[in-house]
Amino acid sequence: MAKLKELAAQEEKFTGGHRGCAGCGASIIARQVLMAAENPVVVGASTGCLEVFSTIYPYTAWNVPYIHNAFENVAATMAGVETAYKALKKKGKIKKDLRFIAFGGDGGTYDIGIQALSGMIERRHRVLYVCYNNEAYMNTGIQRSSATPRGAHTTTSPAGKVIPGKMQLRKNFTEIIIAHEPAYAAQATFGFWNDLVTKVRKALDADGPSFINVYAPCRLGWAYAPEKTVKVSKMSVETCIWPLYEYQDRKYRITVKPKEKKPITEFLKMQGRFGHLFKWKDDVPIKEYQAEVDAIWERLLKRSETE
Repeated sequence: MAKLKELAAQEEKFTGGHRGCAGCGASIIARQVLMAAENPVVVGASTGCLEVFSTIYPYTAWNVPYIHNAFENVAATMAGVETAYKALKKKGKIKKDLRFIAFGGDGGTYDIGIQALSGMIERRHRVLYVCYNNEAYMNTGIQRSSATPRGAHTTTSPAGKVIPGKMQLRKNFTEIIIAHEPAYAAQATFGFWNDLVTKVRKALDADGPSFINVYAPCRLGWAYAPEKTVKVSKMSVETCIWPLYEYQDRKYRITVKPKEKKPITEFLKMQGRFGHLFKWKDDVPIKEYQAEVDAIWERLLKRSETE
């Protein structure tokens, strides 16, 4: 387990002074992930919130070698960088033991970048892919993505008198990645920082491709006060809307179990994007969402117990 004093004493690899919103989950994730890295790292980031607010010319928040890519190809680019590194190290031109991290939002991961990410894992590149998952295309106007949960209001799945926000289930992307049999995969969120840091270190030590899906509350798109970011992050775990688990050596392990599993309404009521559900003519949307969360949690419990 990571020690807070040791992490705090490190030189910052992702610095302050960037243009992220107050209470931005993505910036907290980038900082925590890089604090966890014990080897020198090379970072790639797809187009999105994290890239835009951290690299406004002529400034950068990245105190490590950094590559910016389009929405769809950060996994492919970092696979190429990792391959070049192995070739140069084999020739004796590089002596350092480097690690490689790719960052992408849910839009650039679940949707636009899934092909490149799938290929990166299938070819077994030793790259850690971190998805900062804020459940919509926040950088371009809060449009729905396939990570957007049922019932959420976005600019392209607006809640009205007829439709209560997004009608479809969100994509269970972590399980899609697990189907690729990576060296390591996990779900995390920054409200449980030690869990996240521990998982990053496991992923970077794994001998092969790794993936961490990190829940990234967005105070703008989710509509809550900036100072509530960490509370929202923690409540996602306490309601099992975002279970914290890992997959390694073909085994599941739940890493944080809520002492008391709270109803999802405790999470939903913290955010404006779900406010309309409490005013709906019946409570069917909330019941359907609760049933979905319960089913996924129960399935995860069974997998963790039997595998």
